Amino acid sequence: MPAPADLVLTGGPVHTGSPSRSRATTVAVRGERIVAVGHDEVRELIGPRTEVVDLAGKLLIPGFQDAHAHPVGAGLEMGQCDLSGSTTLADYRERIAAYASAHPDAEWITGGGWAMEAFPGGLPTAAELDALVPDRPVYLVNRDHHGAWVNSRALRAAGLDARTPDPSDGRIERAADGTPTGMLQEGAANLVGRLLPPVTREEKIAGLLRAQEHLHSLGVTAWQDAILGDHANLTDPTDAYLACADDGRLTARVVGALWWDRARGTEQIGELLARREAGTRGRLRSTTVKIMQDGVAENGTAALLGPYLDGCGCRSDNSGISFVPPEALKKYVTELDAHGFQVHFHALGDRAVREALDAVEAARGANGWTDTRPHLAHLQVVHPDDIGRFRELGATANMQALWAAHEPQMDELTIPFLGAERSAWQYPFAALLRAGATLAAGSDWPVSSPDPLQGIHVAVNRVLADAPAGTPVFLPEQRIGLGDALAAYTSGSAYVNHLDAETGAIAAGCLADLVVLDRDPFAGPVEEIGSTRVTETFVGGRRVFAR
Repeated sequence: MPAPADLVLTGGPVHTGSPSRSRATTVAVRGERIVAVGHDEVRELIGPRTEVVDLAGKLLIPGFQDAHAHPVGAGLEMGQCDLSGSTTLADYRERIAAYASAHPDAEWITGGGWAMEAFPGGLPTAAELDALVPDRPVYLVNRDHHGAWVNSRALRAAGLDARTPDPSDGRIERAADGTPTGMLQEGAANLVGRLLPPVTREEKIAGLLRAQEHLHSLGVTAWQDAILGDHANLTDPTDAYLACADDGRLTARVVGALWWDRARGTEQIGELLARREAGTRGRLRSTTVKIMQDGVAENGTAALLGPYLDGCGCRSDNSGISFVPPEALKKYVTELDAHGFQVHFHALGDRAVREALDAVEAARGANGWTDTRPHLAHLQVVHPDDIGRFRELGATANMQALWAAHEPQMDELTIPFLGAERSAWQYPFAALLRAGATLAAGSDWPVSSPDPLQGIHVAVNRVLADAPAGTPVFLPEQRIGLGDALAAYTSGSAYVNHLDAETGAIAAGCLADLVVLDRDPFAGPVEEIGSTRVTETFVGGRRVFAR
């Protein structure tokens, strides 16, 4: 007679994520692992001390995994001047003034989360902030973290004026006479960001724990932190992760992507190897290297194969920025791959996507087919000629599904400057699936909501869950099914994280990373997927969230 289970979940549908047995009704857990999946026969493992969870018709699924997020930064921002969740200048003014008043001793006013759509052309000004906070420097990153809104005190502190040249990896927005206007794009943000007071280890730990609690409430049991290291306005979270990994407060499973300093070359690989070894313990594994190859389309820094259009619909002289020269990228990725690193690319424009795939191809040619599982995140514009290369090269498509919808930033700041042809190549999830690519999914939180169910809703519907009635479907031919979208957020991201042998599915022997939803979205209309909520989350059989 087998020993009783510690935990049995029963009385509702179980979406196993396994092709051999897609549905069950009962799951038994002993210790950290699932020991049985089935129906009434599994209930024989209920003993006098077994905790029994009555699903009462609710759906049990594998834990969600976020393949691209910045949780520590998000957790820190939650405690700073938080402008997220709003798209109006009036609201920003109110929040900034209130925060500054509540923190009279703060040397700097920091935070972020504002949306470009709140400002003409996506460009806020220092004058707006000067009227609210004239006495201290202000530094507020935008929602996508590819730029910063600063006041005149901050510009003066950094010594920025009409004579200051743009850095090679960014742009200072200027008035007609060259005077900085208060918006700093990409690498230019660091001209001010490097002056910010350092964030303490204790503050980072608090941010991590705040973020982890929030992610568990959304059913996220594992993630890949897309930047471990010092980059512009992002604080290196490594010491916070290590502290929590050592003392058991890190309940999620985390893969850290070590930041590739694009101002340096292969001489940094020795440092990355040392950081991989030092940063792999407990539930943290620092086994990935993050290379940011381009910027974002809204500010014209995503790398495109052809020029952006200007405000009149004519070809401009700007095709975006490739942060790493393509030939150098091939060399770096080949050497990283040879050392067993996974490479996590930020590749948003079609030129950046092609350059990243070319680098993976070079690594495959030099090193053979290794199990490093490179992945390309964002994939806003993908040239049709490159769709099939993902499968051919074993490169995973890491999608941020929530972005594939009509909303002001897309309709006002992106489509007009991409043009009709390239706009039709955006977020080609269905085309990638048809071509045999592996799909993973992430949120890029705090750029956008970390709620996987909202992302799944958009992947299936190509419309935001809270979109006004009558909002058109965004490229409807790129919609994917609920099963495929759910797989991207579970088994697909588990594959990227090298956790697929033990997570991403509900099967005997797997770790008991489980999520209970308040309904079965497969049983209702797809238009209601976004109304689904998480009621319980388990990591290794331990309940880490209950609504």
